Amino acid sequence: MPTTDPRPDAPFHVVLNAGSGHAETELRCSTIRDVLRDAGRRCELEVVRDAAQLGDVARRMAARAAAEGGILVAAGGDGTLNSVAQEAVRQGCVFGVLPQGTFNYFGRTHGIPEDLAEAVRALLRARVRPVQIGMVNERIFLVNASVGLYPRLLEEREHDKRQYGRSRVVAILSALKTALGRHRNLRITLELDGQVRHLRTPTLFVGNNRLQMEQVGMGPLEEALDGGRLAAIAPKPVGKLRMLGLLLRGALGRLGDADDVVAFAFKSMTVRAPLLSRRRRMKVATDGEVDKLALPLRFQVIEDRLALLVPDAAPQPGQSAAASEGSAASPA
Repeated sequence: MPTTDPRPDAPFHVVLNAGSGHAETELRCSTIRDVLRDAGRRCELEVVRDAAQLGDVARRMAARAAAEGGILVAAGGDGTLNSVAQEAVRQGCVFGVLPQGTFNYFGRTHGIPEDLAEAVRALLRARVRPVQIGMVNERIFLVNASVGLYPRLLEEREHDKRQYGRSRVVAILSALKTALGRHRNLRITLELDGQVRHLRTPTLFVGNNRLQMEQVGMGPLEEALDGGRLAAIAPKPVGKLRMLGLLLRGALGRLGDADDVVAFAFKSMTVRAPLLSRRRRMKVATDGEVDKLALPLRFQVIEDRLALLVPDAAPQPGQSAAASEGSAASPA
């Protein structure tokens, strides 16, 4: 992993997820190119219009960045950032972020502007900071990973966004609809710090983002993230009214006060299906992208593995980023 700042003339290799109309995509491309051209920096930009091609494009651009001593940049939401960061870690590239999603937890946590032109200018004066990532099996996650109800919520949310538009209001209403609908509880076995624990829960949520933990009110777990650990949240099986209460507590930043939530911090954790279960794979969401992974699931924290470009004025680990950025939704 690079530990020093890139050279002043390092080229930018930008992967931009279209994710919107043609006109808006072209405006984003021209904004990125114009700002970098005005600064005298070389830029290679590739637009991904088919999400299925994102991994291949990221792999190709990362290889070029590694060969040229360049900077690999992801422009999109947290899911796009995840896919490109996978290749930055794998190929040892410096990683830059241009947040363009709904919540932008990763970029906001590291003080990266949400305005595109400002974010590009921030890259030009940024410094390399090693940041921790989470990993489940062979997949990394920057913000969170989850199993159970949460992956289903994300799939439903994506469907509703395509139908009703991409906004935080649509995301929140979609989450309410799914969480209050019918769902099955998971029965899982955890191996944690040498202890075996059996858990029944609608969803297991693993967080790697202090801002998201702050906003739902999981105070003690915020500090754990600064200490090189991950945060796990598992609501107990409850009825619809109590589930609504948990959602409201999360939206109000008071989830940590709830009696119906199990929460703990860890460095590594293995999730297994019950002994007699025939399940061999499980849906897992990593930074909003859902895939099926083979059981058992092995969660672990990887410290200082991602060489991230952050603005000089960005909050340091342990400092709150929420006060200056306003509130958002509960884990989403």
